[in-house]
Amino acid sequence: TEPARRIVYDAADETPACNGLLRPVERWPFVPSDEREREARCGEILAIQASGLATRLLHAGFTQAVIGLSGGLDSALALLVTLDAFAQAGLNKSGIHAVTMPGFGTTRHTLRNAELLCGGLGLSLERIDITAASRQHLADIGHSGAAHDTAYENAQARERTQVLMDRANMLGALVVGTGDLSELALGWCTYNGDHMSMYGVNSGVPKTLVRHLISWYAETRAGKLTAEALREILSTPVSPELLPADSAGRIAQKTEETLGPYDLHDFFLYQFLRCGAASEKIRFLAKIAFAGMYAEEVIDRALNVFKQRFFS
Repeated sequence: TEPARRIVYDAADETPACNGLLRPVERWPFVPSDEREREARCGEILAIQASGLATRLLHAGFTQAVIGLSGGLDSALALLVTLDAFAQAGLNKSGIHAVTMPGFGTTRHTLRNAELLCGGLGLSLERIDITAASRQHLADIGHSGAAHDTAYENAQARERTQVLMDRANMLGALVVGTGDLSELALGWCTYNGDHMSMYGVNSGVPKTLVRHLISWYAETRAGKLTAEALREILSTPVSPELLPADSAGRIAQKTEETLGPYDLHDFFLYQFLRCGAASEKIRFLAKIAFAGMYAEEVIDRALNVFKQRFFS
């Protein structure tokens, strides 16, 4: 054997600075940039979601489904998926029971969104106000209702889930979950509340893709009234609406003001889960991808939020 050799190499003075890339970095990696490919992908994803739910309905013998409709993005997509699933399973869409449950922070705008969407799709919408029940529960546990803390918010989310589950028991129905992949990754849901369902159709779909799916549906498949409702939903700020509206009756609690933009979080999620990229590489790529769109301090703050929430 050859004698052992020791090679000493100090690269400190020779490592070149990396200031850019020759290849482009996609801002929305979950969404194809090519329009034709994006349309095909949207159709395929909706078909996968609907087929999964249809299979579950048939396997478990359900002919009825209950879904909470907030007037926001996720529940809108879940309702569209449920409609397709019922068609695939050969079930009458009258078995879809959409329920809207206004609480302390619900605005007239989102209620109207839910009404318009169901009207366009030819579905009935049941309204169950959870305000009194939530107030009673808070009083029962010794909460004044004046402090807008975590208990104040989560009491409403859990009350909504209880309503949906119990309503489903009455009807012999399956509860369709609405939460998306981005929310699950960030823990932006209420434990024992909206994180629970009997089948979560959006659990593999990130928020940026939810937006594109709804936009695609509005442009290619929806009738006039449904398309109008979906466009209104797309223009509505993302919010759980668990805190009271502002003095003008508008949404005061905006998710992206707390977490940072979902554009960034979905970018981080893709680079981390799909590519296994480390934090510094994710930051480097994000600052290239979102140059001119988000300031570096916005990217840094959002990445810190992502790491803290994802790993905890």
